[in-house]
Amino acid sequence: MTEIIDGKKIAAEIRGQIKEEAKRWAAEGRQPGLAAVLVGDNPASVIYVRNKRKACEEAGIYSEEHKLPETTKQEDLLKLILRLNNDPKIHGILIQLPLPKPLDTDRVLYAVSPKKDVDGLHPNNVGRLTMGSPVFVPCTPGGVMAMLDYHKIPIEGRRAVIVGRSNLVGRPVGLLLMHRNATITICHSRTRDIAAVCREGDILIAAIGKPRFVTAGMVKEGAAVIDVGINRLPDGSLVGDVDFPEVSRKAGWITPVPGGVGPMTIAMLLKNTLESAKRNL
Repeated sequence: MTEIIDGKKIAAEIRGQIKEEAKRWAAEGRQPGLAAVLVGDNPASVIYVRNKRKACEEAGIYSEEHKLPETTKQEDLLKLILRLNNDPKIHGILIQLPLPKPLDTDRVLYAVSPKKDVDGLHPNNVGRLTMGSPVFVPCTPGGVMAMLDYHKIPIEGRRAVIVGRSNLVGRPVGLLLMHRNATITICHSRTRDIAAVCREGDILIAAIGKPRFVTAGMVKEGAAVIDVGINRLPDGSLVGDVDFPEVSRKAGWITPVPGGVGPMTIAMLLKNTLESAKRNL
């Protein structure tokens, strides 16, 4: 029987643990702090930042939101980041992506201090992740690993197939699985017979950004299926990259959308902020 991986439940447990620890730090006058930087008014980004700020408040983490107009110049954004880098109240800096053009996303991300890069996107942190000694595990990949561990889904020696090779999800989650001794395959737009490759996966992670791309015919019987995608259909409903109704009849474990990976991403952001505070207070 298929087991639903309840991201809301797992995230709530993690956030509860963070709240208790953050409370102890705050009682000593050393409250963890997160700054979110939002440029422009992308509707999805506005919602994400609002949800992250609410999560901080509930967990006892100090938060700041810096909302800048879409016309913000690169130099002004970099000055703000420099100020946050030097602010002792702030232990984590979140740059909400995507940034509007013509801002240089790489230059902005690289300006964030590696010690406060709670998204794990700075080259220093990417390099540490590649070497197997991460300072900050990127939030969504970290959430995926936490869900697998929560359900005690075997990783070592298993075949893991990842659909999507983005720097935000596909590549880092591949590294995390490899460091746990899984044999990984990362699929992309040039992969031949992608359905056959996906069927080899004991663990199948979909992060391609195409609604219901992964069908039941692409899934190994009893596989753990993690759906990172979130896509809004013309009728306003949200679906993942996996055809949930069909695949859930075949998978051993599966995440829903919404309520799967999404809550875990925010929980891991809070965890990274707390860990940064513990290192730097």
